[in-house]
Amino acid sequence: MSTFWAIFAGLAPSVGVGLIFWFAMRKIVRADRHEREAFARLDAADAARRAAESPGEVSEQH
Repeated sequence: MSTFWAIFAGLAPSVGVGLIFWFAMRKIVRADRHEREAFARLDAADAARRAAESPGEVSEQH
């Protein structure tokens, strides 16, 4: 049984660091996704506002 605990003690730090890394990367990726969605909503609202202000003009988007 002591062999099990020796193996566990050797693997636990690696698994723990791996889980912390996974949670951190997951948080970063989700934050980026939400930020991109927010910017897309802002861009759409801005485009709608511009279209409503000048309906006769064709807007150039670059």
